Amino acid sequence: MPISLFPDPKNPDHISPEGIIAVGGDLHPDSLIAAYGQGIFPWPILVGRKELPLTWFCPEERAILRFDRLHLPRSLKSAQKSAQKRGLRFTLDQDFAAVIRECARAKRPGQRGTWITTPMENAYFEFHRLGFAHSAEVWEGDYLIGGIYGVAVNGTFAGESMFHRQPNASKLALLFLVEHLRAKGLDWIDIQVMTPHLEALGAEVISRDEFLEKLVETQSKRLPLFP
Repeated sequence: MPISLFPDPKNPDHISPEGIIAVGGDLHPDSLIAAYGQGIFPWPILVGRKELPLTWFCPEERAILRFDRLHLPRSLKSAQKSAQKRGLRFTLDQDFAAVIRECARAKRPGQRGTWITTPMENAYFEFHRLGFAHSAEVWEGDYLIGGIYGVAVNGTFAGESMFHRQPNASKLALLFLVEHLRAKGLDWIDIQVMTPHLEALGAEVISRDEFLEKLVETQSKRLPLFP
């Protein structure tokens, strides 16, 4: 059954120290729209092979990437130049299903499994069909070598996961996505939880309150990020 109303994330009394704001419900599109619209995201928790009741998060610290603070390490600049010489191809929403499946299969340091469960995949396939979930892909010929997917709700964008089959391919996909969003008027994206790769690109951590204020401010612009 979809969740139409979440607790107010601006009230810290509604959120656990771990950032959990709700437990239960399902991944119906209406639930996802309501959640992302308030800065909340689902994150399934697995114990062994058993999935616990669905958890919804709005952590005390939030990672974001401001486009004007994007930093390109020397190795990534070199990869950009090499991409042109190699004739790599960049697309949006050409193969969302392949991107999310590869993200689910990607091995993460310190993680035994993936939070992108089969129910998550199916829910985001539907979310993509409805125009709320999007992907950016990097191709070498007809071979998908990297990608990123995320969610666009109310003129904001939340990056969910990336994968690469060749060095820097996921970062090149991110840069391509950033340029698309920048052209549409957006100047930052939510990346939810900091990772070393994104920190190296200039991502930063802000407080929950600052994030929620920034979210509302951006939503007020009603930016049309995707067709």
